[in-house]
Amino acid sequence: MNIILLGPPGAGKGTQASRLEETRGMVQLSTGDMLRAAVKAGTPVGLKAKAVMDAGELVSDEIVSGIIGDRLDELGAGTGVIFDGYPRTAPQAESLDAILTERGRSLDHVIELAVDEDALVERITGRFTCATCGEGYHDSFKQPKISGVCDKCGGTEFKRRPDDNEETVRTRMAEYRAKTAPILPIYEARGIVSRVDGMADMNDVAQAITAILDGR
Repeated sequence: MNIILLGPPGAGKGTQASRLEETRGMVQLSTGDMLRAAVKAGTPVGLKAKAVMDAGELVSDEIVSGIIGDRLDELGAGTGVIFDGYPRTAPQAESLDAILTERGRSLDHVIELAVDEDALVERITGRFTCATCGEGYHDSFKQPKISGVCDKCGGTEFKRRPDDNEETVRTRMAEYRAKTAPILPIYEARGIVSRVDGMADMNDVAQAITAILDGR
């Protein structure tokens, strides 16, 4: 099974992809992670990407397509994949179709995690983590049991991502709407788009995704 998870940053795509990896043996293909891995491994496509990034330029769709193709070849036909962060544009959607067709694959589902912008701002700006072990917390939804002490490791240092602020979150939302939302009609025309309430409890979101994949 090959699926795309769509949604703005903070919608919970990474969390749900991890669950699908655990429960279904699927593999999450995040373009950022794959780019870094290809550069580190020194593959032909990775070397191209490194040269472009070293020059301070954006990696082309052609290079990203090459990296996705290489990764799919490594996995083999029997492994289901979750595309996260790709495609973002109509040309990338076309490229993905070609990549999959060449390998005898096709897209089964496009699942959008729908969010409420104001609620998402609260969700993201309230996040913080233990500086020692990385355990996640939230100002409103998940405070440490003992104030200032990590539940998991007992650490007392916490940190927040510098880009977890309202201005950045709203900019990311606007970018998502402008760039990614236009690819939805392409997949809607094929009848493979489903929407899930991304603001619901993580377990409820996981169950809704499972129901879609199981055809319920």
